[in-house]
Amino acid sequence: MEYRDYYKILGVDKKASQDEIKRAFRKLAVKYHPDKNPGDKTAEAKFKEISEANEVLSDPEKRKKYDMLGENWNNYQQQGGNAQDFDWSRYGNPGSGGGQTFYSSSDFGEMFGGSEGGFSDFFDTLFSGQGGGSRRKSSKTMQFKGQDAHAGLPVSLDESYHGAEKVFSINDQSIKLKIKRGIADGQTLRLAGKGYPGMNGGANGDLMITIRVDKHPLFNRIDDDLYCDLPVDLYTAVLGGKEELKTFKGKIKLDIPKEASNGKTLRLKGLGMPVYGKTNQFGDLYVKIDIQTPKNLTPQEIKLFKELAGLRKQ
Repeated sequence: MEYRDYYKILGVDKKASQDEIKRAFRKLAVKYHPDKNPGDKTAEAKFKEISEANEVLSDPEKRKKYDMLGENWNNYQQQGGNAQDFDWSRYGNPGSGGGQTFYSSSDFGEMFGGSEGGFSDFFDTLFSGQGGGSRRKSSKTMQFKGQDAHAGLPVSLDESYHGAEKVFSINDQSIKLKIKRGIADGQTLRLAGKGYPGMNGGANGDLMITIRVDKHPLFNRIDDDLYCDLPVDLYTAVLGGKEELKTFKGKIKLDIPKEASNGKTLRLKGLGMPVYGKTNQFGDLYVKIDIQTPKNLTPQEIKLFKELAGLRKQ
């Protein structure tokens, strides 16, 4: 029976804190969890290995006992000793009772539907009374939270502005989701308990919904502001006037100042997107004037433009 280096298995230093051990285990558990690797025996074996290491290193008493064994094992190896000759029984449960609960490989094996393939003989020897003492199985079963599920949800800019209720199906369950006003592209919503089921009574994972806001034919959104181009005929741009513009709050008559230049941008305060999670707060709408040059001029119009050009040269 070979010595197992639990610190190496979790990838932590021997002086690692409990928080560091916990973070290392969680990171590896997510990677090798059976729910995420269905049918992968290699991942299952790795998951058992890191769970065994965590079972020992996360428990101060077990860790102390393991560290004591490790020091003696290292000294024994340095003196040229062989694994088969090492007195492992010295480190098993002395059988003194005292009400302490010990663990066996069958405890962990139950997670996978049977007693086989649980914690290693090394663990069993160290914590299950191989030194001749009493051995009793823990009634505690390890619980694991289910994996989070991820999905994308398309919404229109109109739905993002006004809010909406979306109904869709995922993982054989029907989801009704309320979209708040002002939700942005790429924003992620967490639906607690709607992910994959946990193991051994563990909590379900969460469902992470990433919002994808479709492009709009007129408006472009940047943060809480909206931007659009407004076609304006040459005569209105020169003389000034009004142009109709459709906004999410309805149609408005926009004042075009006389002698407006092409590309001039007008700011309409409060006509942008609602601010997410805020009441009666809005971004602004920026309207860029796009002057339209007249086409298919009549002979009379061409004559008048020439006269106008002549007047400008005087």
